[in-house]
Amino acid sequence: MVFSSTMFLFVFLPVTLIVYFVLPSLRWRNVWLIIASLFFYAWGEAGALIILVGSIVCNWLFGLGIARLGKRTPAAKVLLAVAIVANLTTLGAFKYLTFLLTNLNIGLGAAGIPTLPVMHLDLPIGISFYTFQALSYLIDVSRGSCEVETRLSRLMLVICLFPHQIAGPIIRYSDVADQVGQRTTTRDDLVAGFSRFVGGLAKKVLIANTLSVPVEQVFSLPSHELTASLAWLAAVGYTLQIYFDFSGYSDMAIGIARIFGFHLKENFLHPYQARSVTEFWRRWHISLSSWFRDYLYIPLGGNRGSPFRTYFNLALVFLLCGLWHGASYSFLIWGMLHGLLLVVERVGLGKGLAKLPVLLQHAYTMLVVTCVWMYFRAETPVHAEWIIKSMFGGGRGDGLAQNARLYMDLGVVLSLIGGVIFATPLVPAFMVRLTERLSESLGLTLVNRELAGTAMRATVQLALMLLCLMAISSNTHNPFIYYRF
Repeated sequence: MVFSSTMFLFVFLPVTLIVYFVLPSLRWRNVWLIIASLFFYAWGEAGALIILVGSIVCNWLFGLGIARLGKRTPAAKVLLAVAIVANLTTLGAFKYLTFLLTNLNIGLGAAGIPTLPVMHLDLPIGISFYTFQALSYLIDVSRGSCEVETRLSRLMLVICLFPHQIAGPIIRYSDVADQVGQRTTTRDDLVAGFSRFVGGLAKKVLIANTLSVPVEQVFSLPSHELTASLAWLAAVGYTLQIYFDFSGYSDMAIGIARIFGFHLKENFLHPYQARSVTEFWRRWHISLSSWFRDYLYIPLGGNRGSPFRTYFNLALVFLLCGLWHGASYSFLIWGMLHGLLLVVERVGLGKGLAKLPVLLQHAYTMLVVTCVWMYFRAETPVHAEWIIKSMFGGGRGDGLAQNARLYMDLGVVLSLIGGVIFATPLVPAFMVRLTERLSESLGLTLVNRELAGTAMRATVQLALMLLCLMAISSNTHNPFIYYRF
């Protein structure tokens, strides 16, 4: 079930909210949220529900065992290692086994050795996300930074809570444990949650979905039809599409969770405002980058060892970050390139960048991030190289058939312009300033100014919601990009 579908907006979410607020106690509300979340998951993949539930139950038992053995004791560390291997083996079997067997068979065939049968397992939705959430819980319990959860229902609620279960943010049990048993939904929560949800929905439906059309068309072209203008349209379009698609989902997840009284951490902080790739990763998919930092980079030694060891740790972490996204050479190269860029910036480029004008720092960051995104989007590394070469004049296409204007209707143009504007924090600041100016010109009191600001925000939210509903009713199914991870 997709947040931007009519089934979710008009049936699932209203029914879930009504029943939730009718129930008299938080205990029963939590039970209802578990039921609703399991139904939400089963709607898309009923067969994979047993894997999700089985994962939660097994990790709950692992947590109890680690706590019983004394957390930091050798026996507890052994059990933690077993739990990590079990989780990663399950993830690997579904996500990487086909890729590994296919590549192994290439080598076996070249050596004249009989090949192995290739198994094709359907990837359960959200398995990368809920596996990492479970691992963070177990590691925190082992470290003593999180109390073990003795009640299965509480752990199940946190891991399978429907707003974040499919595509994050990757939440840590320790961040929301207190909210499971003690939370309320205030009027401010309702207003902020609904506002955040509508903003995320607009990102997805009005910008990301619109840009997905020309991006898909250009990426489907053969290499001999690519021109520089088409390649730049695809590159800029996808750079904006993936940001508004993924951050839109995170906004909706955070907004819905807020309505139910959960306060989730931010997952994006205007990443395209970054002045270096290092800063970009402090702003992009924060829940994933911080997970790798806390549970892999720092345990490997972080930056506490020799410079070479630090560079190795960075490269390894981002190689695995690319692999986390999917079993393909394109994702591996995407991760490797980001790791290499971070190493180069740490070696000395970062100091040189800091001496440049801010505009040039920003231009460098956006250029390299945009180019590297092509490996994330392309089916193969060669395909990505076609796009990048064409961006810088290496394309072979010519004639009107390859004119980028043919792929850009009014909606695409507005989405490109709006995408660039809304990727910055300028719009919220502009709205605040506009409200203040109007209030001053009308001579409103402080109370009336607050009411005017509320009315203006409500009007904008209503208009966005209506535009989104119109777009949803006229468009075909368009799932979130990160659903496949």
